[in-house]
Amino acid sequence: MKESESINMTKEFYPLLIQPIYKDYLWGGSRIPKVFNRDLEPGIYAESWEVSDRPEGMSMITNGKHADRSLQELITTMGADLIGTAAKSEVFPLLIKLIDAKQRLSVQVHPNDKQAAKYGGEAKTEMWYVLDAEPESKVFAGLTAGTNKSLFEEQLEKEELEEVLQSVPATPGESIYIPGGRVHAIGEGCLLLEVQQNSNTTYRVYDWGRLDTNGAPRELHVKEAMQVINWRDKPATSLPSKELESSNANNWWEIVDCPFFKVLRVDLNESEVIAYDNSSFHVIFTVKGTLAIEGNGVEIEATPGMSCLLPAALDEYKLTPLTDDTSVIQISIT
Repeated sequence: MKESESINMTKEFYPLLIQPIYKDYLWGGSRIPKVFNRDLEPGIYAESWEVSDRPEGMSMITNGKHADRSLQELITTMGADLIGTAAKSEVFPLLIKLIDAKQRLSVQVHPNDKQAAKYGGEAKTEMWYVLDAEPESKVFAGLTAGTNKSLFEEQLEKEELEEVLQSVPATPGESIYIPGGRVHAIGEGCLLLEVQQNSNTTYRVYDWGRLDTNGAPRELHVKEAMQVINWRDKPATSLPSKELESSNANNWWEIVDCPFFKVLRVDLNESEVIAYDNSSFHVIFTVKGTLAIEGNGVEIEATPGMSCLLPAALDEYKLTPLTDDTSVIQISIT
Protein backbone atom coordinates (compact mmCIF):
# COMPACT_ATOMS: atom_id res chain seq x y z
CA MET A 1 0.00 0.00 0.00
CA LYS A 2 1.29 3.46 -0.87
CA GLU A 3 1.83 5.95 1.93
CA SER A 4 -0.90 8.28 0.61
CA GLU A 5 -3.40 5.40 0.48
CA SER A 6 -2.50 4.39 4.05
CA ILE A 7 -3.04 7.92 5.31
CA ASN A 8 -6.41 8.17 3.55
CA MET A 9 -7.58 4.86 4.95
CA THR A 10 -6.48 5.85 8.44
CA LYS A 11 -8.62 8.97 8.21
CA GLU A 12 -11.72 7.02 7.21
CA PHE A 13 -11.37 3.60 8.84
CA TYR A 14 -10.14 3.23 12.38
CA PRO A 15 -11.32 1.75 15.72
CA LEU A 16 -14.57 3.59 16.51
CA LEU A 17 -15.73 4.29 20.04
CA ILE A 18 -19.44 4.75 20.67
CA GLN A 19 -21.49 6.60 23.27
CA PRO A 20 -23.80 4.15 25.10
CA ILE A 21 -27.54 4.83 25.15
CA TYR A 22 -29.27 4.09 28.44
CA LYS A 23 -32.80 2.82 29.09
CA ASP A 24 -34.49 3.14 32.49
CA TYR A 25 -37.03 0.30 32.28
CA LEU A 26 -38.64 -0.32 35.65
CA TRP A 27 -37.06 -3.78 36.14
CA GLY A 28 -33.51 -2.41 35.84
CA GLY A 29 -30.78 -1.80 38.40
CA SER A 30 -27.59 0.24 38.71
CA ARG A 31 -24.84 -2.34 38.17
CA ILE A 32 -23.84 -1.17 34.68
CA PRO A 33 -22.27 2.12 35.87
CA LYS A 34 -20.88 0.47 39.02
CA VAL A 35 -19.33 -2.62 37.41
CA PHE A 36 -17.93 -0.76 34.40
CA ASN A 37 -16.90 2.43 36.20
CA ARG A 38 -19.12 4.75 34.17
CA ASP A 39 -19.52 8.29 35.47
CA LEU A 40 -23.31 8.56 35.52
CA GLU A 41 -25.90 10.18 37.74
CA PRO A 42 -27.69 7.86 40.21
CA GLY A 43 -30.65 6.16 38.59
CA ILE A 44 -31.98 3.07 36.87
CA TYR A 45 -29.80 1.74 34.05
CA ALA A 46 -31.71 -1.30 32.85
CA GLU A 47 -30.01 -1.43 29.46
CA SER A 48 -27.01 0.14 27.81
CA TRP A 49 -27.28 0.05 24.03
CA GLU A 50 -23.65 -0.34 23.07
CA VAL A 51 -24.03 -0.40 19.28
CA SER A 52 -27.39 0.65 17.88
CA ASP A 53 -28.79 1.83 14.57
CA ARG A 54 -32.31 2.51 15.86
CA PRO A 55 -34.36 5.72 15.72
CA GLU A 56 -35.27 5.22 19.41
CA GLY A 57 -31.58 4.94 20.32
CA MET A 58 -29.00 5.96 17.70
CA SER A 59 -25.31 5.38 18.38
CA MET A 60 -22.96 8.35 18.11
CA ILE A 61 -19.23 8.07 17.45
CA THR A 62 -17.04 9.71 20.12
CA ASN A 63 -13.48 9.60 18.75
CA GLY A 64 -11.40 10.68 15.77
CA LYS A 65 -12.52 12.22 12.50
CA HIS A 66 -16.04 10.81 12.79
CA ALA A 67 -16.73 12.10 16.33
CA ASP A 68 -20.30 13.39 16.75
CA ARG A 69 -21.52 11.55 13.65
CA SER A 70 -24.27 8.96 13.98
CA LEU A 71 -23.80 5.31 13.09
CA GLN A 72 -26.50 5.62 10.43
CA GLU A 73 -24.75 8.62 8.90
CA LEU A 74 -21.52 6.63 8.65
CA ILE A 75 -23.33 3.69 7.07
CA THR A 76 -24.95 6.01 4.52
CA THR A 77 -21.51 7.41 3.68
CA MET A 78 -19.43 4.23 3.82
CA GLY A 79 -21.88 1.41 3.15
CA ALA A 80 -20.21 -2.00 2.97
CA ASP A 81 -16.84 -0.48 3.88
CA LEU A 82 -18.25 -0.08 7.37
CA ILE A 83 -20.71 -2.93 7.87
CA GLY A 84 -19.40 -5.47 5.35
CA THR A 85 -20.53 -7.17 2.17
CA ALA A 86 -22.55 -9.79 4.09
CA ALA A 87 -24.99 -7.13 5.36
CA LYS A 88 -28.31 -7.39 3.54
CA SER A 89 -29.33 -3.73 3.81
CA GLU A 90 -27.89 -0.33 4.64
CA VAL A 91 -28.65 -0.55 8.34
CA PHE A 92 -26.44 -1.97 11.05
CA PRO A 93 -27.64 -5.59 11.23
CA LEU A 94 -27.24 -6.08 14.99
CA LEU A 95 -28.21 -4.41 18.24
CA ILE A 96 -25.69 -4.99 21.03
CA LYS A 97 -26.73 -4.32 24.63
CA LEU A 98 -25.84 -4.68 28.27
CA ILE A 99 -28.78 -5.76 30.43
CA ASP A 100 -29.00 -5.42 34.22
CA ALA A 101 -32.05 -7.23 35.58
CA LYS A 102 -32.65 -6.18 39.18
CA GLN A 103 -36.12 -7.70 38.77
CA ARG A 104 -37.09 -10.45 36.35
CA LEU A 105 -38.18 -9.32 32.90
CA SER A 106 -41.55 -10.14 31.38
CA VAL A 107 -42.16 -13.48 29.66
CA GLN A 108 -41.93 -12.63 25.99
CA VAL A 109 -41.30 -13.87 22.48
CA HIS A 110 -40.06 -12.38 19.20
CA PRO A 111 -40.90 -13.42 15.64
CA ASN A 112 -38.37 -15.17 13.45
CA ASP A 113 -37.77 -14.11 9.85
CA LYS A 114 -40.58 -16.23 8.42
CA GLN A 115 -43.07 -15.17 11.09
CA ALA A 116 -42.19 -11.48 10.74
CA ALA A 117 -42.80 -11.71 6.99
CA LYS A 118 -46.20 -13.31 7.62
CA TYR A 119 -47.49 -11.41 10.66
CA GLY A 120 -45.46 -8.19 10.68
CA GLY A 121 -42.92 -6.82 13.11
CA GLU A 122 -39.14 -7.21 12.98
CA ALA A 123 -37.47 -10.60 13.26
CA LYS A 124 -35.32 -11.09 16.33
CA THR A 125 -32.97 -13.89 17.25
CA GLU A 126 -30.70 -13.12 20.19
CA MET A 127 -28.14 -14.56 22.56
CA TRP A 128 -27.16 -13.73 26.12
CA TYR A 129 -23.61 -13.99 27.43
CA VAL A 130 -23.65 -14.06 31.23
CA LEU A 131 -21.20 -11.48 32.55
CA ASP A 132 -22.24 -11.77 36.20
CA ALA A 133 -25.08 -13.24 38.20
CA GLU A 134 -26.18 -13.38 41.79
CA PRO A 135 -26.31 -16.82 43.46
CA GLU A 136 -29.27 -18.89 42.24
CA SER A 137 -29.96 -16.50 39.35
CA LYS A 138 -31.60 -18.05 36.31
CA VAL A 139 -33.22 -17.31 33.01
CA PHE A 140 -36.22 -18.89 31.34
CA ALA A 141 -35.62 -20.18 27.82
CA GLY A 142 -38.20 -22.29 26.03
CA LEU A 143 -40.98 -24.50 27.33
CA THR A 144 -40.79 -27.61 29.47
CA ALA A 145 -41.12 -30.93 27.66
CA GLY A 146 -44.71 -31.74 26.71
CA THR A 147 -46.01 -28.17 26.90
CA ASN A 148 -48.44 -27.39 24.09
CA LYS A 149 -50.56 -24.38 23.27
CA SER A 150 -53.53 -25.59 25.31
CA LEU A 151 -51.48 -26.19 28.47
CA PHE A 152 -49.66 -22.88 28.01
CA GLU A 153 -52.97 -20.99 27.78
CA GLU A 154 -54.29 -22.84 30.83
CA GLN A 155 -51.24 -21.90 32.91
CA LEU A 156 -51.40 -18.33 31.64
CA GLU A 157 -55.04 -18.06 32.69
CA LYS A 158 -54.17 -19.36 36.18
CA GLU A 159 -51.18 -16.97 36.35
CA GLU A 160 -48.90 -19.96 36.96
CA LEU A 161 -46.90 -19.72 33.75
CA GLU A 162 -43.55 -20.36 35.43
CA GLU A 163 -44.46 -24.04 35.78
CA VAL A 164 -44.18 -24.56 32.01
CA LEU A 165 -41.11 -22.40 31.42
CA GLN A 166 -37.71 -24.05 31.09
CA SER A 167 -35.40 -22.72 33.81
CA VAL A 168 -31.68 -22.38 33.00
CA PRO A 169 -29.02 -21.40 35.57
CA ALA A 170 -27.29 -18.10 34.80
CA THR A 171 -23.62 -19.09 34.94
CA PRO A 172 -20.97 -16.43 34.23
CA GLY A 173 -19.02 -17.29 31.10
CA GLU A 174 -21.84 -19.32 29.57
CA SER A 175 -24.46 -18.25 27.04
CA ILE A 176 -28.10 -18.86 26.22
CA TYR A 177 -29.37 -18.85 22.63
CA ILE A 178 -32.86 -17.48 21.94
CA PRO A 179 -34.03 -18.00 18.34
CA GLY A 180 -37.13 -16.18 17.17
CA GLY A 181 -40.22 -18.08 18.37
CA ARG A 182 -38.70 -19.19 21.70
CA VAL A 183 -40.54 -18.01 24.83
CA HIS A 184 -38.08 -16.49 27.31
CA ALA A 185 -37.48 -14.20 30.27
CA ILE A 186 -34.38 -12.95 32.06
CA GLY A 187 -34.44 -13.62 35.78
CA GLU A 188 -33.52 -11.20 38.53
CA GLY A 189 -29.85 -10.81 39.42
CA CYS A 190 -28.45 -11.25 35.89
CA LEU A 191 -25.95 -8.96 34.16
CA LEU A 192 -25.80 -9.91 30.50
CA LEU A 193 -24.26 -8.96 27.19
CA GLU A 194 -26.97 -9.38 24.55
CA VAL A 195 -26.32 -9.71 20.83
CA GLN A 196 -29.44 -9.66 18.64
CA GLN A 197 -30.77 -8.93 15.21
CA ASN A 198 -31.52 -5.25 14.77
CA SER A 199 -35.10 -5.35 16.02
CA ASN A 200 -37.25 -3.88 18.76
CA THR A 201 -40.30 -6.12 18.31
CA THR A 202 -41.30 -7.76 21.58
CA TYR A 203 -44.54 -9.59 22.31
CA ARG A 204 -45.07 -9.55 26.07
CA VAL A 205 -47.03 -12.59 27.23
CA TYR A 206 -46.93 -12.32 31.01
CA ASP A 207 -45.49 -9.77 33.45
CA TRP A 208 -45.70 -11.55 36.82
CA GLY A 209 -48.52 -9.25 37.99
CA ARG A 210 -46.23 -6.21 37.91
CA LEU A 211 -47.56 -2.66 37.76
CA ASP A 212 -45.93 0.26 35.97
CA THR A 213 -44.96 3.58 37.57
CA ASN A 214 -48.58 4.73 37.23
CA GLY A 215 -49.92 1.70 39.09
CA ALA A 216 -51.34 0.06 35.98
CA PRO A 217 -50.49 -3.31 34.42
CA ARG A 218 -48.12 -3.10 31.48
CA GLU A 219 -49.49 -3.82 28.02
CA LEU A 220 -49.52 -7.47 26.95
CA HIS A 221 -49.46 -8.87 23.40
CA VAL A 222 -50.90 -12.34 23.94
CA LYS A 223 -52.61 -12.63 20.54
CA GLU A 224 -49.45 -11.72 18.66
CA ALA A 225 -47.32 -13.97 20.85
CA MET A 226 -49.53 -17.00 20.25
CA GLN A 227 -49.00 -16.58 16.51
CA VAL A 228 -45.23 -16.76 16.74
CA ILE A 229 -44.45 -19.14 19.62
CA ASN A 230 -42.68 -22.25 18.36
CA TRP A 231 -44.70 -25.00 20.05
CA ARG A 232 -42.25 -27.64 18.84
CA ASP A 233 -39.28 -25.84 20.37
CA LYS A 234 -37.03 -28.00 22.53
CA PRO A 235 -36.18 -26.97 26.11
CA ALA A 236 -33.06 -24.79 26.06
CA THR A 237 -29.84 -25.20 28.01
CA SER A 238 -26.88 -22.94 28.66
CA LEU A 239 -24.03 -23.27 26.18
CA PRO A 240 -20.49 -23.68 27.49
CA SER A 241 -17.95 -21.98 25.26
CA LYS A 242 -16.18 -24.25 22.76
CA GLU A 243 -12.39 -23.96 22.75
CA LEU A 244 -10.86 -23.29 19.34
CA GLU A 245 -7.39 -24.05 18.06
CA SER A 246 -4.88 -21.23 18.41
CA SER A 247 -1.39 -20.75 17.01
CA ASN A 248 -0.17 -18.62 19.92
CA ALA A 249 -0.58 -18.13 23.66
CA ASN A 250 -4.07 -16.63 23.32
CA ASN A 251 -7.12 -18.78 24.01
CA TRP A 252 -10.05 -18.49 21.59
CA TRP A 253 -13.54 -19.73 22.40
CA GLU A 254 -16.66 -20.02 20.24
CA ILE A 255 -19.74 -18.79 22.09
CA VAL A 256 -22.40 -18.77 19.37
CA ASP A 257 -22.25 -19.23 15.60
CA CYS A 258 -25.67 -18.83 13.98
CA PRO A 259 -27.03 -17.48 10.67
CA PHE A 260 -27.27 -13.93 12.08
CA PHE A 261 -24.10 -13.43 14.10
CA LYS A 262 -20.92 -15.04 15.32
CA VAL A 263 -19.68 -14.43 18.85
CA LEU A 264 -16.21 -15.45 20.04
CA ARG A 265 -14.23 -14.82 23.21
CA VAL A 266 -10.47 -14.42 23.34
CA ASP A 267 -8.43 -14.54 26.54
CA LEU A 268 -5.40 -12.43 25.67
CA ASN A 269 -1.96 -13.40 26.88
CA GLU A 270 0.01 -11.67 24.11
CA SER A 271 -0.53 -9.31 21.18
CA GLU A 272 -2.39 -10.69 18.21
CA VAL A 273 -3.04 -9.27 14.77
CA ILE A 274 -6.52 -10.25 13.56
CA ALA A 275 -6.91 -10.29 9.80
CA TYR A 276 -10.39 -10.54 8.30
CA ASP A 277 -12.09 -10.16 4.95
CA ASN A 278 -14.50 -7.37 4.08
CA SER A 279 -17.65 -9.42 4.67
CA SER A 280 -18.26 -8.09 8.17
CA PHE A 281 -17.39 -5.44 10.73
CA HIS A 282 -16.05 -6.60 14.10
CA VAL A 283 -17.18 -5.32 17.48
CA ILE A 284 -14.84 -5.84 20.42
CA PHE A 285 -16.39 -5.73 23.91
CA THR A 286 -13.98 -5.78 26.85
CA VAL A 287 -15.14 -8.26 29.48
CA LYS A 288 -12.22 -7.78 31.88
CA GLY A 289 -8.75 -6.32 31.93
CA THR A 290 -7.38 -3.52 29.77
CA LEU A 291 -6.10 -3.74 26.22
CA ALA A 292 -4.95 -1.63 23.30
CA ILE A 293 -6.86 -1.88 20.03
CA GLU A 294 -4.89 -0.60 17.03
CA GLY A 295 -5.97 -0.26 13.42
CA ASN A 296 -4.48 1.83 10.61
CA GLY A 297 -2.21 3.71 12.99
CA VAL A 298 -5.02 4.66 15.40
CA GLU A 299 -4.80 3.13 18.87
CA ILE A 300 -7.37 3.24 21.65
CA GLU A 301 -7.23 1.87 25.17
CA ALA A 302 -10.21 -0.29 26.11
CA THR A 303 -11.18 -0.88 29.72
CA PRO A 304 -13.90 -3.24 31.05
CA GLY A 305 -17.32 -2.53 29.57
CA MET A 306 -16.04 -0.60 26.54
CA SER A 307 -17.25 -1.42 23.02
CA CYS A 308 -15.22 -0.73 19.88
CA LEU A 309 -16.46 -1.00 16.29
CA LEU A 310 -13.89 -2.06 13.66
CA PRO A 311 -15.04 -1.22 10.09
CA ALA A 312 -15.06 -4.07 7.56
CA ALA A 313 -12.59 -2.20 5.31
CA LEU A 314 -9.87 -2.21 7.96
CA ASP A 315 -8.63 -5.66 6.86
CA GLU A 316 -6.76 -6.17 10.12
CA TYR A 317 -6.31 -4.83 13.63
CA LYS A 318 -4.16 -5.66 16.65
CA LEU A 319 -5.20 -6.50 20.19
CA THR A 320 -2.58 -6.09 22.92
CA PRO A 321 -3.29 -6.93 26.56
CA LEU A 322 -2.13 -4.22 28.96
CA THR A 323 -3.05 -6.15 32.11
CA ASP A 324 -3.08 -9.77 33.19
CA ASP A 325 -6.32 -11.70 32.82
CA THR A 326 -7.65 -9.71 29.85
CA SER A 327 -10.68 -11.11 28.04
CA VAL A 328 -12.77 -9.70 25.18
CA ILE A 329 -15.80 -10.67 23.13
CA GLN A 330 -15.58 -10.43 19.32
CA ILE A 331 -18.88 -10.01 17.44
CA SER A 332 -19.44 -10.19 13.66
CA ILE A 333 -22.10 -11.23 11.15
CA THR A 334 -21.97 -14.40 9.07
